[in-house]
Amino acid sequence: MTLQNHPPAEPDIAALEAHALDLRRKMMGMASGKGEGYIAQGLAIADCLAALYFHEMRHDPARPDWADRDRFLLSTGHYSIAMYAALAQAGYLDVAELPSYGINGSALPMSTFDTTNGVEIVGGSLGHGLGQAVGMAMGLRLDGSPARVFCEFSDGELDEGSTWESAMGAATFKCDNLVALIDCNGIQADGPVTVAIEPVADKMTAFGFETYEVNGNDMSALMEALGKCRESNGKPKAIVLRTIPGFGIPTIMARERAHFVRVGNDEWDSLIAELERENA
Repeated sequence: MTLQNHPPAEPDIAALEAHALDLRRKMMGMASGKGEGYIAQGLAIADCLAALYFHEMRHDPARPDWADRDRFLLSTGHYSIAMYAALAQAGYLDVAELPSYGINGSALPMSTFDTTNGVEIVGGSLGHGLGQAVGMAMGLRLDGSPARVFCEFSDGELDEGSTWESAMGAATFKCDNLVALIDCNGIQADGPVTVAIEPVADKMTAFGFETYEVNGNDMSALMEALGKCRESNGKPKAIVLRTIPGFGIPTIMARERAHFVRVGNDEWDSLIAELERENA
């Protein structure tokens, strides 16, 4: 991958959408035959990861320890299937490793660990990603680094008091090198999000963030919001992503319980074919 010192002025939306489709293809290949997994969330967040890794973030897989690289923190460690697909496509992982996803002893566990190349934090114990992102953003600023920190977390993590404490910290310390990406897909492990977290955008604004709200599966809308988040104005940024679990595969999108999807061995081929039909 080419080192990105600055994002191009005009994103190539069609190319980014193609990257997102390739991520979805990789995810379906990784999950195929395993019977179950967090495929719905992965399919939903693919557009965001494509936008970050193939346009917005400054990074270089040949220099993983580059001090001024942008950081991406996946707080929802169970979205790992999407993270691994993006890291492989960006050159951090060998594509041949992807089928080992979720297998005992694999370097690609079902919830992320920072022992995997390209993964910044241990994910899966929810509610901690934003706090770590604030600490990183402050540290980078003290070092005089131009790097930014992008932190994805979910609407379910807004149930956690630590998330709101971290948000207050980000605003207090004027972390304008921080972009919070809040995946609002409306689901948690045991069903719909029921805690009164809405209106998320208004609450993030009240907590001191410069906030945008977009369709998280619309690449043009994503890129417009990310472009606005580049300004150094003393405010942390937040993008509320309204995503659809299983996006790109209507059969999965239609499932009422999509947090941990169970798929029969006889269904994988038809679901993969459905993805191709929807994107023909």
